[in-house]
Amino acid sequence: MEIFLIKTLQFILAIGLLVLLHEGGHFFFSKLFGVRVEKFYLFFDVTIGKWKGALFKFKPKKSDTEYGIGWLPLGGYCKIAGMIDESFDTEQMKQPEQPWEFRTKPAWQRLLIMIGGVLVNFLLALFIYSMVLFYWGDSYVPLSKMTQGMEFNEAAKVIGFKDGDILLGTDEGPFKGPKHELGIDVNAYRQITNAKYVNILRDGKPDSVIISTELSLLDMGRTWPPFMRTYIPAVIDSVLPEMPAAEAGLQKGDRIVMVNGKEINSYNQFTDEIVRINEELQDITTHGDSLALRQMTLAVERGGQRDTIGVMLNEQLKLGFAPQLLYEPDTIQYGFFESFPAGISYGWNVLASYVDDLKYLFTADGAKSLGGFGAIGSLFPDTWDWHRFWLMTAFLSIILAFMNILPIPALDGGHVLFLLYEIITRRKPSENFMIKAEYIGFGLLILLMVVANLNDILRWIGVM
Repeated sequence: MEIFLIKTLQFILAIGLLVLLHEGGHFFFSKLFGVRVEKFYLFFDVTIGKWKGALFKFKPKKSDTEYGIGWLPLGGYCKIAGMIDESFDTEQMKQPEQPWEFRTKPAWQRLLIMIGGVLVNFLLALFIYSMVLFYWGDSYVPLSKMTQGMEFNEAAKVIGFKDGDILLGTDEGPFKGPKHELGIDVNAYRQITNAKYVNILRDGKPDSVIISTELSLLDMGRTWPPFMRTYIPAVIDSVLPEMPAAEAGLQKGDRIVMVNGKEINSYNQFTDEIVRINEELQDITTHGDSLALRQMTLAVERGGQRDTIGVMLNEQLKLGFAPQLLYEPDTIQYGFFESFPAGISYGWNVLASYVDDLKYLFTADGAKSLGGFGAIGSLFPDTWDWHRFWLMTAFLSIILAFMNILPIPALDGGHVLFLLYEIITRRKPSENFMIKAEYIGFGLLILLMVVANLNDILRWIGVM
């Protein structure tokens, strides 16, 4: 429950900040050009019967704008006078045009008002990345320095990889590496999917693996065991107090060599057993069966002696120990002014990778991989980690900017598309057309949201 609350709070804080600043971009340009903003809301104040749906609202004296917080946490909105938007206020559009309305302003001003939110989100992401690099630097372990090499799943071995291979690069260039040796940077996967061959060191000698089959980033990312993992020894580096490992007497330096009767030679293979137990727990209906499944028998080597230890996983399926890590990460530190070009480059690479991955969305497997609020919230760390929080917030800001600029009615990009049409042809689309387009676009967005959140539910109950 504590982990759920931590993830939820991080999600709400990040989304709340991004939505406020996105709508603030529209608000800024509206005020700049003398357009009246009637409402500025975080979340939607959907009306149900006589209830207007605002949890909180206020309107300053001598202000045209009502500020508030709605009850439906699906984003927010900035109701701009004289504009057909998600409020569907068609009555206002029947009134005579006023000089402070959106519809009376020149097309270039209306264009800036519409891209204001996207512009703020994109610049915010670049700023966050810059400040993260300035404060924390950029730390990673080059794959070429992982001298114990990788562990590969069966699909990777069929292609030609072998456990212990050290990855150097592909025909596209050298690998950079993950942020931490416990995980592979998704860019390494992406680079392999686009590669003709992968350069490796095998048994100390240079070699290459020819990629003769088409690889899917989705398949590589969702299979277990993963396509490749850094070799990590099953040696305990530290034990958390008052956790199952400490209560069972496990100590720093212990090497786990067997789990539930299965020989293992890496920490990765230990986590494989945890994954197997978690999958079996999905079908367990009684508390007694759950306890029996969480009971583990470990064979541990300590001081040249092998001992057998029984231990009970906690409800989160954790023992409470950290494995011994083999490599120290390389860290690049940036000065304040150096961090900005580095942050821009970082953000641009994130955007380019995200856009490249969208090709998977138009496949059956890609549609199944769509996630809603649950999937997004699960990406935040289990503990409050400001470094990872800001990286995740910047990533969501880039996604929000890109998705909003897509030329879909009801999104900012739909309005931009119609404005560009007006600028080129010097003809406005009719209000009747705009209203219908808004309804269609809004319906598509609701459908997409339903599918994404339904996928979350199906994954949660184990159907997908």
